[in-house]
Amino acid sequence: QVQLVESGGGLVQPGGSLRLSCAASGSIFRGNTMGWYRQAPGKQRELVADISRFGSTSYADSVRGRFTISRDNAKNTVYLQMSSLKLEDTAVYYCNRVPKLPNTGWGQGTQVTVSS
Repeated sequence: QVQLVESGGGLVQPGGSLRLSCAASGSIFRGNTMGWYRQAPGKQRELVADISRFGSTSYADSVRGRFTISRDNAKNTVYLQMSSLKLEDTAVYYCNRVPKLPNTGWGQGTQVTVSS
């Protein structure tokens, strides 16, 4: 059974930091590139960062230099350290395999709200 459980979101002021966590089932995590996606109100879901099973990372231009993705292969967990948060980072954040498979669903996500 595929399971994705995101946590760590919250309300933060501009310039603040948050660390997101995602616990994934082994079937989706092991040996695969994992990523963090986000969906802002009225917008399509977008991939913001991913990390290969070997630890190679890539980032969307909008978050590069501010977000850091990491993974713990022993715990089937992927993290997203977010700093220098901006108003436009407000979204629901999800983790999933990259590329996402058509038959794999989404977790419940974790809400990140950046507001003064």
